[in-house]
Amino acid sequence: MTYDLLIIGGGINGCAIAREAALHGLKVLLVERDDLAAHTSSASTKLIHGGLRYLEFYDFKLVAEALRERERLVKAAPHIIWPMRFVLPHGNAVRPWWMVRLGLYLYDFLGGKMTLARSRGLRSSDAAYTAPLKGGHKGFVYSDAFVDDARLTVLNAMDAAANGADVLVGIAVESARREDGVWRATLSDWRTVEARAIVNAAGPWVHEMLGSLGVNAASNVRLVKGSHIVVPKLYEGDHAYILQQPDRRIVFAIPYQGGTEIGTTDVPVERPEDAQIDDGEIAYLCEAANRHFTKQIAPGDVTSTWSGVRPLYDDGASEAKEVTRDYVLELDTNGPALLSIFGGKITTARHLAEEALGKLAAPLGFRAHPVTRARVFPGGAITDFPTFLTQVRQTWPFLGEKRAERMARAYGSMLAEMLAGVQSEADLGSDLGGGLTELEARWLHDREWARSPDDALMRRSKVGLHLTPAEHDRFSQHWAALFG
Repeated sequence: MTYDLLIIGGGINGCAIAREAALHGLKVLLVERDDLAAHTSSASTKLIHGGLRYLEFYDFKLVAEALRERERLVKAAPHIIWPMRFVLPHGNAVRPWWMVRLGLYLYDFLGGKMTLARSRGLRSSDAAYTAPLKGGHKGFVYSDAFVDDARLTVLNAMDAAANGADVLVGIAVESARREDGVWRATLSDWRTVEARAIVNAAGPWVHEMLGSLGVNAASNVRLVKGSHIVVPKLYEGDHAYILQQPDRRIVFAIPYQGGTEIGTTDVPVERPEDAQIDDGEIAYLCEAANRHFTKQIAPGDVTSTWSGVRPLYDDGASEAKEVTRDYVLELDTNGPALLSIFGGKITTARHLAEEALGKLAAPLGFRAHPVTRARVFPGGAITDFPTFLTQVRQTWPFLGEKRAERMARAYGSMLAEMLAGVQSEADLGSDLGGGLTELEARWLHDREWARSPDDALMRRSKVGLHLTPAEHDRFSQHWAALFG
């Protein structure tokens, strides 16, 4: 079979490009050797943000672009992306007050017309923001947004598939060569496919994949590990904190799954497989939080962790924290086109995909035009989430308060399709663990490409974060009985 576009890699960039290409009417095949968002794209800080700290490195173009995308994304997926207020305390500050205030003014200015609340100074009335902190009331408040990163990746793939793209998970591209005016690729399931162009969106493995394609790249990536920890709740409220550190880095503290997420680190690594948190990173993040919060934590308080290796474009910066988060798209037209993706961030993936289609337009002979700027994601047809959640609880009261909120957040307006004809809890089928029922498991398997228990528990639903090892094992047994 011949495709217009073969996309290698099911992270956020690959899935966003698949969505953009399918909506242009191209015949698309996306191939992911593991799971969608199995690596870097499910290991982010869970933020849609402009990147306040990038202003310090004069990366104004990236910040402006990211802020425009933030505005689009909070409208396009209100079930999995929502505005969040960030408190920036000035205690332990390594930057003067005026510099931070000026940076926030610039942040607001670069955001242009936006629906999110603008920045301001902390007030004496901000007790909810200041009570958890050491050192008084001086500081600032500004806005960014939270995102379920793995689900955003999956929703891109779902929209691509709904518009004709083929998505294969658990299958790798073993090799590909330019032959007779097309790419001829061999997949790990022994099939051979042809494509008029390839997109190499393999993330940290982008250079390894280029070797498999027999191509040398002019650009390079710098692999930087970012690790996060989760601890029992450090404060009440749905706001977050951005904490300045003595090494001039910043660390976020964010409400997450009933606890507090703290991250991230920036540690250079040699291999993509080095995505494992170490004791030094755990200690660093605990100390980062302890400098600012009255409630102190220790490594023994950590309930879960995650690490991802970010494939940053190598711009020659001397320190990992200074490496640009912008992306470079390298187009090779020495025969059938090959587009390689270097760098990028989850906030700008849609814009990256739009630019990628622009580069592929001439080699593939089509006219590229904006197709996703105002397009909602699957499940995103919601005008007001609190109202939607109330309707969900009234329509399906047997879900219970917590499960109704989890499922409303995960599936949004798709929940009506999932629960069509469901009149009682019995209609959901067996509870496989943590409230995830047989009906929901079949949706995840049949509609969202979940192939293993962890695909369903850790990336699609996050239910696994609340299961004991024994409960996780029982879920795995149920999953095997259902799907083999």
